Amino acid sequence: KLKRGRGRAGKRRRRVSIETATCFRPACARLGAAAGANLRPLAPSRRPLRARWGLYTIIMAAAGAPDPAPAQPPGDAAARASVSNGEDAGRERELVELKIVWNKTKHDVKVPLDSTGSELKQRIHSITGLPPAMQKVMYKGLVPEDKTLREIKVTSGAKIMVVGSTINDVLAVNTPKDASQQDAKAEENKKEPLCRQKQHRKVLDKGKPEDVMPSVKGVQERLPAVPLSGMYNKSGGKVRLTFKLEQDQLWIGTKERTEKLPMGSIKNVVSEPIEGHEDYHMMAFQLGPTEASYYWVYWVPTQYVDAIKDTVLGKWQYF
Repeated sequence: KLKRGRGRAGKRRRRVSIETATCFRPACARLGAAAGANLRPLAPSRRPLRARWGLYTIIMAAAGAPDPAPAQPPGDAAARASVSNGEDAGRERELVELKIVWNKTKHDVKVPLDSTGSELKQRIHSITGLPPAMQKVMYKGLVPEDKTLREIKVTSGAKIMVVGSTINDVLAVNTPKDASQQDAKAEENKKEPLCRQKQHRKVLDKGKPEDVMPSVKGVQERLPAVPLSGMYNKSGGKVRLTFKLEQDQLWIGTKERTEKLPMGSIKNVVSEPIEGHEDYHMMAFQLGPTEASYYWVYWVPTQYVDAIKDTVLGKWQYF
């Protein structure tokens, strides 16, 4: 028992000695230097460790010295910040390849994936000269200005459709025409409305289709996510229009077949309200060099007329 007791006491002494060497002595030296006092004599004292620590704390408080700062772990805030900054920098450098299509012209560009819609408009302005305020940027619908390309899930190789007119185009449209042009326009206005012409009357006399999409008069809306359906073609058969913006194509579907037309091959788009049903239009897509190539579609909801012209022709239209 005596030997066992001495052994336990020896272990306690060794433990105190180790704690003194690793904790108390360095603390006394460091904090004593900060307070202008010599606390080394406390370290080899025979007082219990807890008593010595309390004594030195009282002395340091009286001297106005700060408490020792805890040691920073290996992964301290500075290291974590540097790692975070590295990740952010890597993300900023992540680029995505885009095909910008405007006015039937394609531009291949690389932009940061974390660019917002507003920043993308600025980049388009630098390429095309088209002011951001006059741009409509479309990717699976209108691109929001406050969201990033990453948030709207833009992928490499995506096609971005841009609709808009430059200042010069607007000025050219608003420039007064000469007398001959004005006379030609006046003569054209005297012509019989399209909806009264015999070739169109036989289709319109069938009446409005029951399954045609509803119209909203006095409102302009962007193209819906679903095809425009329930309309008639020139032969009186049902027709639907599907706008494939990613492929830059217009699909004209009937019961018999679906024609896939590149939007760049369509020369013009004309439309006119249907008399007595001004909330619907009759519309023609010019597929060749003359009016004989018009593909007519009847009962197009009026709120989509401008969006169809903008999307197919790739610029603002003034009618």
